[in-house]
Amino acid sequence: MNKRAFLATSALVGLMPLTALAAAKTPARGPVLLTVSGAIMRSNRGALDPALDQMMAKHGLKFDRAMAFDAVDLYRLPAVTIRPTLEYDAKPHTLSGPLVSTVLAAAGVALDGAFTIGLRAVDGYNVNVSLAELQRMRMLVATHMDGKPLALGGLGPLWAVFDAGAVAPYKDQPLKERFAQCPWGLYHMDVQKT
Repeated sequence: MNKRAFLATSALVGLMPLTALAAAKTPARGPVLLTVSGAIMRSNRGALDPALDQMMAKHGLKFDRAMAFDAVDLYRLPAVTIRPTLEYDAKPHTLSGPLVSTVLAAAGVALDGAFTIGLRAVDGYNVNVSLAELQRMRMLVATHMDGKPLALGGLGPLWAVFDAGAVAPYKDQPLKERFAQCPWGLYHMDVQKT
């Protein structure tokens, strides 16, 4: 045992207020990147607050409780990788992140149920897709492209996307029309029973 290190640590701990000790034991959470609301069984936040949840309120969202995910939460989920050719530059890119269905399961959504999922982007773009279709497409919440985190101001920080060139009927559409179901800048998922 290194007595000097022990004594130095003990002295520092003795000087710290109890609130600082408690905070030191609690891992820091990063900013929330994705909120899932609606027909969920797990939640870690309360109702939408129109005064503080400005963008959600302006987009007309309402919920009593939700599951909020930060980057660490999303990175802890099993990731998959796809390599679609993107409409923006007509080049193949490697995209990775958890499947939408994996994120929904983490929020307590029964994956064998009949649900419609509203996928909303920061610019207000919204698409509604059935859970069965999301699973068939193997849509993911992309967190990385070509090995780098997706950036806010680009296509991220999250992008609901699938390999549209490998899934019918999307693969038969012109490249510029294949990704209409894929909001970039994804920040909210609304789960509704159908």
